[in-house]
Amino acid sequence: MLSYLIKRILSLIPVMFVVSVVVFLVVYLIPGGPATALLGLEATQEQIAALNAELGFDRPFLVQYTDWLVKVFHGDWGDSFFLQQSVLEAIRDAFGPTLSLAVLAQIFSLIIAIPLGILAAYKRGTVTDIALVSISLLGIAIPGFLLSMFFMLFFGLYLKWLPVAGYAALSKGLWEHLRYLILPALSLGVVQAAYITRMTRSAVLDVLYQNYIRTARSKGLRERAVVLVYALKNAAPTILTVVGQSFGGLVTGTIVTETLFTIPGLGMLTISAITRRDVFVIQGVVLFVTLVYVLVNLVVDILYGLVDPRIQLGRK
Repeated sequence: MLSYLIKRILSLIPVMFVVSVVVFLVVYLIPGGPATALLGLEATQEQIAALNAELGFDRPFLVQYTDWLVKVFHGDWGDSFFLQQSVLEAIRDAFGPTLSLAVLAQIFSLIIAIPLGILAAYKRGTVTDIALVSISLLGIAIPGFLLSMFFMLFFGLYLKWLPVAGYAALSKGLWEHLRYLILPALSLGVVQAAYITRMTRSAVLDVLYQNYIRTARSKGLRERAVVLVYALKNAAPTILTVVGQSFGGLVTGTIVTETLFTIPGLGMLTISAITRRDVFVIQGVVLFVTLVYVLVNLVVDILYGLVDPRIQLGRK
């Protein structure tokens, strides 16, 4: 297990190296350098040259990249010119709301998707199966922002059950925290559930007609036990992969939802940084969300061995 972990962590090094180069180029390739983006088009060439020299962007590429990479490893990701704080502090403040939103959305998606996926697989070819597959396709096709607006209108403005915008920190109480997250999390969760439902159905179908399932049925086991214990357990690795990808996507792709519901997470931070042309914040957020996505996939790989002991860690 330890050797497998070491191999997987080492395999991330080339991935993160390529990512770091791409992230650095986001700033390096800006016409005129980051000073042009920060100062705006009205800045004079002398002002741009002076700020580029101050930031060190008048040096050779390799020197700049090496210096930036060393600072990143030492926890210096630069400073925001507009937030009056470091990039890491800005990301730290924004990551909490995004993580809460992603976790709640994932819980909603699993509550919806796993039972529906199992039911669709068990009722293969029936009206129930066709209806569930059609609903999942519709869920995938509906844009997330449109679903968010519908929930805001129906649950927020018409029924007045939940607030349609804003955010309350966990320190203000669990219910108050959740009240502001339920609608955006539900809109994200429904979209994710549509995809997870289809993949759960496919994974369960792959094992539902295997010989060991027939053997379990021939022993007189209850159908519920056959489906939930034997079929679902053996379909778990595929489902786990989908859930891991879903959670990574939720953490890194909540820009539209956070903007609609004015949640001060990574999505709002990214939008504000783009609007203000705060290039170092953009650079930091891209690097951070990529790192999170890579780590989520690493955790999923490790969990394979816990979900299905037949999978021998360390083998392809």
